[in-house]
Amino acid sequence: MKKLLIALVTLLPSLAIAAGGSNVHLESANVDFHDKESLERGLNLFQQYCSGCHSTQYQRYGRVAEDLDISVDDMRQKYIFTDAKIGELMENAIPPADAAKWFGAAAPDLTLVARVRGQDWVYSYLKGFYKDESRPFGVNNTVFPLVGMPHVLEDLQGIPVKQEDGTFVTTGGSMNAEEYDQAVRDITGFLAYSADPVKLEREALGWWVLGFLFIFFIVAYLLKKEYWKDVH
Repeated sequence: MKKLLIALVTLLPSLAIAAGGSNVHLESANVDFHDKESLERGLNLFQQYCSGCHSTQYQRYGRVAEDLDISVDDMRQKYIFTDAKIGELMENAIPPADAAKWFGAAAPDLTLVARVRGQDWVYSYLKGFYKDESRPFGVNNTVFPLVGMPHVLEDLQGIPVKQEDGTFVTTGGSMNAEEYDQAVRDITGFLAYSADPVKLEREALGWWVLGFLFIFFIVAYLLKKEYWKDVH
């Protein structure tokens, strides 16, 4: 609980700045928690492109494997890039001091980012990088102006270049626009799942509770009629 509170306190001060104001258009992520193949693709992309700096340290490898129907062997071979054991937390390997030295600040943990900032924000942020030579890493972001990180998915998307009319032209990249949108949706889905891993279980339990209340209402109504029939 203490670690979760620390994570929230770390994220909240930058929330207003990161949101970019009310004039920023956020695209709908359309995350489907039932699509476990998409969530696994998101896990794969996150581990390849994000986990070098960012962690999801309130999530465990074993829990992810169980929830996404990934075998323990596959989890070890495909998604654990360190000597971490299957039951350990998903922490990154970069020391915070080195991260602060290289990037100006240690990269934040992303376990709760989709819950704090919203799925649409994460999705739009990952699609919002564009070329800006004035920035230290040569890129800026439409959702998070003056962003302090490189465009780690550049080899997938390419690099969008802002035109005079405000539109963007993307050059390079191994994916077309539709493929990149899906890749970003997959990553967003995994982060949304990490922020709320019991969502599906909670929703399923909710239907059982509603069913019980409906049946109880009928029983209570019939019992009420039985008690009051002599009065009327």
